[in-house]
Amino acid sequence: MEVTLLGTGDTTGTPTPRCDCDTCERARELDVERSRFSVHVYNERTDESLLIDASPDFRLQFLAQDVPLPDAIVISHIHFDHLDGLGNAYRLLDDVPVFAAAETDPMTGQSVAETINEKYHYLDTVSVEPRNPFEPFEVCGLELTLVPVEHPPLVCYGLSIEDPETGVKLSVSGDSNYGIGERSLEVLRDPDLFFVDGIVPAKHAKYHPRGGEHPDDDGVYRTFGTKHMTIEGARALADDLDAAEYRLVHLSHYIPAEEAFDDDMAVDGERFQL
Repeated sequence: MEVTLLGTGDTTGTPTPRCDCDTCERARELDVERSRFSVHVYNERTDESLLIDASPDFRLQFLAQDVPLPDAIVISHIHFDHLDGLGNAYRLLDDVPVFAAAETDPMTGQSVAETINEKYHYLDTVSVEPRNPFEPFEVCGLELTLVPVEHPPLVCYGLSIEDPETGVKLSVSGDSNYGIGERSLEVLRDPDLFFVDGIVPAKHAKYHPRGGEHPDDDGVYRTFGTKHMTIEGARALADDLDAAEYRLVHLSHYIPAEEAFDDDMAVDGERFQL
């Protein structure tokens, strides 16, 4: 299983357009990008590729990285920075299945799968494939399991991807705060590689109208506001799940420049062989 991080940033990416903050300037100096989140998984055994989330930066990501176009796509939730790249299926992809959760979101009255089907009904090359959380299914010769995570007010799903032949496992937290339920944690546990959402340091919680949640024993917030993990929370979750290796993703340009490019903080184009 070859895993490539196509996009590792939050909703605005880093560098953020027209931003001259120290972190964006440092990213330019290092010549690195954190475009909107997306992961490419290539199964060498079947010569098939899976895309996790369809970033609005789809076109530039596939131009920048030497990876095949996807044979299948899985969508974690309906926020635009994870979904709106699906429009690139038009004239570019052929008969691509798009997998998404089937359970109804109380906020929208639709499942993620239903929302995708409604929004992209005009894409004849796309077929939406609803799947139930916690029920494994096979895609591209890999076993996938969607698990609910906490990203209020919308439903969102993390993902476990296992190769049934080699036993290697990739886990993705999805956009989530630290309060993931135990059943979901069990599915995500013991990955060879873990991509975990961490948006800002815990000290930034004082700037959020909702502050922070899920403090540790020292009072350090592991959730920023209500929707995303802090850097500290993401690292704690990687430790909780006994991840052999991990990278922080969905990173914002609000991380101080002197901290923003630590070894465990991903940048676009990182590639892993599992």
